[in-house]
Amino acid sequence: MEPSDTAPPDPAPTGNEKNRRRPPDLTTGPIPRGLLVFTLPMLGANLLQSLNGTANAAWVSHILGPAALTATANANNILFLLLGAVFGLAMAANLLIAQAVGAGATAEIKRVAGASTLFFALLSLAVGLAGLALAPAILAAMGTPDDARADAVIYLRVIFAALPFMYFFSFVMMAMRGTGDSRTPFYFSLTAVALDIILNPVLILGLGPVPTLGIGGSAAATLLSQTIALTGMIVFLYRTGSPLVLRRGEWGLLRPDPAILKTLVFKGLPMAMHMLVVSGAAVVMLAFVNAYGSQTAAAYAAAMQVWTYVQMPAMALGAAVSSMAAQNVGAGRMDRVEHVARTGVLFALVMTALPIGLIYLAEPLILRIFLPEGSASIPIARHINSIALWGFIPFGVAFIFAGVVRATGAVIAPLLAMVVSLWVVRIPFVQLMTPVLGSDAIWWSFPLGSITTVILAGGYYIWGGWRGSTLAPPPRGAVADTGQATPAMAPLARGD
Repeated sequence: MEPSDTAPPDPAPTGNEKNRRRPPDLTTGPIPRGLLVFTLPMLGANLLQSLNGTANAAWVSHILGPAALTATANANNILFLLLGAVFGLAMAANLLIAQAVGAGATAEIKRVAGASTLFFALLSLAVGLAGLALAPAILAAMGTPDDARADAVIYLRVIFAALPFMYFFSFVMMAMRGTGDSRTPFYFSLTAVALDIILNPVLILGLGPVPTLGIGGSAAATLLSQTIALTGMIVFLYRTGSPLVLRRGEWGLLRPDPAILKTLVFKGLPMAMHMLVVSGAAVVMLAFVNAYGSQTAAAYAAAMQVWTYVQMPAMALGAAVSSMAAQNVGAGRMDRVEHVARTGVLFALVMTALPIGLIYLAEPLILRIFLPEGSASIPIARHINSIALWGFIPFGVAFIFAGVVRATGAVIAPLLAMVVSLWVVRIPFVQLMTPVLGSDAIWWSFPLGSITTVILAGGYYIWGGWRGSTLAPPPRGAVADTGQATPAMAPLARGD
């Protein structure tokens, strides 16, 4: 950050603030236990989201058919790309909050929360409105099969209407995790998913007085569930006196803060670009798959549903080690940051390999959740998994390395590693090897890209200069609540 006006002094605590349950301190205590306890609710939230996607895919596939499933898969790739963009920006806010928590700077937490809230509100509205207009052109550019395109347009337009609520829901959850609280976001994720699963058949089929909405009903269920859960979460934060909320005397912090916006943009955009690179590559890969027709596209959609469960532990661990490492950076405990990294890699190996083994054992039963009995797509999906599934083990380890180095503000190297592995290795491999391997070139490109990623990310963790990076210098005159200089925000010797 550049120097700017300081946040107002911390207000006297209210009754709610005096009695609130404080999140665990991630800068003390045994790291394996602390990381596991912090990760499990995040893993649970990811699991819930995947179960929600599974339930939605099952309803769409079994009620509306394979073409409708292909339509949602194409539309959801766009959704993941857009959510990936906001993830990076939300992660920058998360790290700023986590470092301020580690330094004990409550006023800085509120300053970040105020500026970030305004930023995310405006961003989500802009993206949602643009998406409503551009949905048909986006799907056409992806090469969505003709028999699925009309449904995909309907589904994607409703999703774009839901996007502002999804963006802000993601931001609030990430901010809470920055304070060390991963349990409360889990509970509200559970609420959103339960509502989505209940509303899906009601809106798709038009049960009771509800009109039949077809594929649009699946997207409308997401819109309603996210809106209700977000409202409940904000009410909860105010009622429990969270340091993230702004009360009447603090509403002046809801303004553009050049220093915070600079950090969100210059540190958040590379993390957003990281997710966009991944999601953009997924869109390109889907275009390759679509060229083989609806049966292969449906098989790939089913395989991707399975892959979400394999990726969940790594994604939860990656986010957890970022927040945990950032709090320890804020507290000046780099020795614990190194320990967090080692523990995270070990957890990632175990927690990624275990679901892969279970999926291989029960694969025929699992695929029939997404595809009708006797579907020609089932053997195709099994073949895809036989080649690609194991490659998520190195992917999981790479996620840990990237999560740790980002905690200090080193965001460019992980981005470059992903660009190389996906756009220099994976996609060109498919283009070059398709004449020789056919569709197998697509499936083999996944483990090849993952191996490349872990080599590059691990190399930067061992030999790179991330330990000398800084997320943001302090606002002028900022001090921690203890009266000591804020170590979390102190500029270090070198940047990313």
